[in-house]
Amino acid sequence: MIQKLQIQFDIDPELYSKNPDSSKLGRKIISNSISMINEMGFEDFTFKKLGLAINSPESSIYRYFVNKHMLLIYLTSWYWTWTEYRLAFATTNVASPLDRLDSAIDLLTQPVLIDDDISYVNEIMLSKIIFSESIKAYHTKDVDEENKKGCFKAYKSVVNRVGAIVLEINPDFKYPHMLISTVIEGAHQQKYFSEHLPELTDLTNEQNAITKFYKELVFSYLK
Repeated sequence: MIQKLQIQFDIDPELYSKNPDSSKLGRKIISNSISMINEMGFEDFTFKKLGLAINSPESSIYRYFVNKHMLLIYLTSWYWTWTEYRLAFATTNVASPLDRLDSAIDLLTQPVLIDDDISYVNEIMLSKIIFSESIKAYHTKDVDEENKKGCFKAYKSVVNRVGAIVLEINPDFKYPHMLISTVIEGAHQQKYFSEHLPELTDLTNEQNAITKFYKELVFSYLK
C-alpha cells in the first residue's frame, strides 16, 4: 500500500481558531470542504452542508473557522504555501534565471494535473478552486484589515520569490510584482473565460495556450 506523504506546512494561525491539521476532524473538514466547494461553488457551500457531509455538528466546524470566508483564505494560503514549496523544488540548483522564470510561469499558470498525495489535501481539486474562487478571498470590504493580520502572506511570498527572479534577469525592471501578479491573476481569468465566456479570450485547443501566452508576454517585455 502506498503511503501518503506527510509533508506539513505552517499556515498562519490568524487564519483559523483551531489548527485543522491538529486533529482527524480538522483534516476531515479541509478534505471535504475542498471537494464540496469544487463541486458546488463557494456561494452554495455552507458549514451546515459540510457538517451533514462529515456527520458532525455545524458548531464543531466553527471551532476551527469563524466563517466560510476564513476557510477559503486558509485554503488559498495552503495552496500558495504549497506552490512556493514546489517553486523552490523546481528552481533550486538551476543556474539560469531565465530557466527558473520559465519553470515558475509553468507552475503559476497551469492547473495541477497530478495529485502529489500530500496528506489529506486533494491538490487537483484545490487548484481548480484557486483558479475559479480565490479572488473572492480578497475582493471584500475587510481586505485591508485581513492584510494587516497577514492573511495573504503566502500569496505575497510567491509573488516576491518570482519577482526576485525577474530582477535577476533585468535589475532595472520597475514592475516585478505587478508583472508576476498580472500573470497569476490573468491566467486564472483566462481559464475562467475559456470555460464560461469564450468570447473574451482567444484560447483554442492548443495545449497550454495560457502558459505560452504569458511566457511570450513576460519574456518579450523583459528583453
